Amino acid sequence: MIFTSWTESPIGRITLYGDENAILGLTFEQDRHPRDWSGAVAEATAILLDAERQLQEYFGGWRKSFDLPLRPVGTEFQERVWRQLLEIPFGKTISYLELAKRLGNEKAVRAVGMANGRNPVGLIIPCHRVIGSNGDLIGYGGGLPRKEYLLKHEGARLDSGQPSLF
Repeated sequence: MIFTSWTESPIGRITLYGDENAILGLTFEQDRHPRDWSGAVAEATAILLDAERQLQEYFGGWRKSFDLPLRPVGTEFQERVWRQLLEIPFGKTISYLELAKRLGNEKAVRAVGMANGRNPVGLIIPCHRVIGSNGDLIGYGGGLPRKEYLLKHEGARLDSGQPSLF
């Protein structure tokens, strides 16, 4: 059985999905790649309550990493990309090219971008920390204004010369 709960944040309502053992998904309002969670039961399980608490600590500035059991479901390649995203430290960014290189195939930049965009547990698995090689903010399922907010919240340097989205 899949359960759901939600929490308010500075970037809008965040909806969480999980079972009794792990977080399965996280969505924002107006998500670009929504999944079908229509069978989820609105019940805040212990894991979902812990995730809500950790998200509030993150937005409050007290938490720099999440300590939650995660079980995102995707292809083998997507899951490799998502595991690699967990290695990007708070407040740091890497390019899609660098992420592809870390996976052993610098020609897989496009596939890495697509896997990044399909991350079902965005924010907790920090896909927002991946940017263009020139420093531009590109590609984020929750929308570029959210990506910019999250990176600024973490103190990441944004040097692209792009105008602020806020």
